[in-house]
Amino acid sequence: MRVLVVTVVHVPLDARIHHRQVRALRQADVEVSLAAPFTATGTDPGAALAGVHTIDLPRATGRQRLVALRAARTLITRLAPAHDLVLLHDPELVLAVAGRLRRLPPVVLDVHEDLVAALVDDRPWVPGPLRPGARWLARRLEAWSERHLAGLLLAETAYRSRFAGAHPVVPNLPWLPADPPPCGQQPRVVYVGRISVGRGAHELIALGAALRDTPIPVSGMGGTAGAANGGGTAGGAGGETGGETLHLEIVGRPDADVRDAVVAAHDAGALTWHGELPNDRAMQVVAGSVAGLSLLHDRANYRASMPTKVVEYLAQGVPVVTTPLPEAARIVTAAGGGLVVPFADVEAALAALRDLAGDPELRARAGAAGREHVRAHASWDAQAPRFVAHLASVAGIAPGGLR
Repeated sequence: MRVLVVTVVHVPLDARIHHRQVRALRQADVEVSLAAPFTATGTDPGAALAGVHTIDLPRATGRQRLVALRAARTLITRLAPAHDLVLLHDPELVLAVAGRLRRLPPVVLDVHEDLVAALVDDRPWVPGPLRPGARWLARRLEAWSERHLAGLLLAETAYRSRFAGAHPVVPNLPWLPADPPPCGQQPRVVYVGRISVGRGAHELIALGAALRDTPIPVSGMGGTAGAANGGGTAGGAGGETGGETLHLEIVGRPDADVRDAVVAAHDAGALTWHGELPNDRAMQVVAGSVAGLSLLHDRANYRASMPTKVVEYLAQGVPVVTTPLPEAARIVTAAGGGLVVPFADVEAALAALRDLAGDPELRARAGAAGREHVRAHASWDAQAPRFVAHLASVAGIAPGGLR
């Protein structure tokens, strides 16, 4: 099977696109061409998985989207016929195949988010007066896609209510890392993901400043790997701190309206901003941390979604501090993998971090429980073969044709 994967919005090494889906396809010996904005994002094509054929595209950002869309349309028209299936990862790419489907192999759209809800208050580059029209267009694109494309993949079960037919849910779950270090080995608290107002940018900056100005010591650092995996604890609640105090580190791309504030906070020593990193490198920052943060606001686009970062933190054996969005609170509570704090409450987040930093037993217990929950219920390891088999069926390839 040969699959052409296309995005003009996401970074080429995006967690869902590259580290999960493309990796699953390559493990099944599927030939993959990945067309994505390598140059525009400063991504080395050589960093893609072995055997992946990379193709550079412009990036669609803010209101600058037409050039990327035209380039994608030209590329798909030229290259798609040499493939068995085209997998699109941006809703606007539907416009790149409209009117040409009869000359293309089956086209599948991966629905990453609730775009209509996102256009309410999570796309600051869309002027307010134009948002009703943009939401109308988004609905039309989704309806057209359902009628004309070979299939849709949904990142969340809740997205099913937006469509008339039944479409497979391909949840945004992480691979389970083989042997992560114990949580609390590093005196840091981490945030990974897009940095925006709705995702708690201002709370993160305030939290970083508070940690700098009123240090929180980390008790019991230097525990054993067995503690993080349920084989003991990282030390007593009154263990030695070694003089280490919590520091905030964030990974991701800031929206334009918060970028200056993030840079200023980094320069002032309130936090360390690593920029936009491939998922595997971002997880290296998460591994061994005291806690992972998910301080998203109560917005329509987030209410039915599971923040991927939450499951990634849990998979690494790192406790989570999250706001009470339904899906995030559900998994953290069910797993016993962290603490839930109110929306936009920096003091509550600080209190949660004090609890985790000051109590190695609590930290180790939460880390081990969260990782076990992901292993049993929420890893990509179990989902990957189903994802590949579904694409093969859409492409008309028998399961025996795949490894």
